[in-house]
Formats: sequence, structure tokens, C-alpha cells
Amino acid sequence: MESEKQNGVSFFQMPLHYPRYTQKDYQDMPEWKLDRLLAEYGLSNKGDLAYKRQFAMGAFLWPDFHGHQSPSTYISYK
Repeated sequence: MESEKQNGVSFFQMPLHYPRYTQKDYQDMPEWKLDRLLAEYGLSNKGDLAYKRQFAMGAFLWPDFHGHQSPSTYISYK
């Protein structure tokens, strides 16, 4: 790994599973676990705990694109 840093080359390897944590999980997650999760995905773990939590939530939580629409408002194509 040191030779990779010396050459200025970095590698990203997607872990087998995408994290399945909720927003509450990230808010309650200890710093060591956030550091490990971010490192596993090749993401920076620099910053204070609040920053790491915000960063992880932004990276791993999907936004709610549908808002509060009921299923009957979706368009179905057949």
C-alpha cells in the first residue's frame, strides 16, 4: 500500500454490500465505526465526528425523490 501512495496512484474497490444504515443509525454510530465504514469505501475520514456523520449520510442515504405522494399518483406504463 505504501508503494501505491508513493506513486500517487489510488485504487477503489467497491465492497460487496452497500451499507444499509438508517439516518438514526448514522447519528448514533460511534466514531470508530464511521471511520471504518468510510475507509472501507475508500472515502476520507478526516474531520470531526459531526462532519463524518454528515458526510456518511450524504454518501450512503438515498434522497426521498417521491416525497409524500401516495402510490396512486405514480404513473404506470404497460
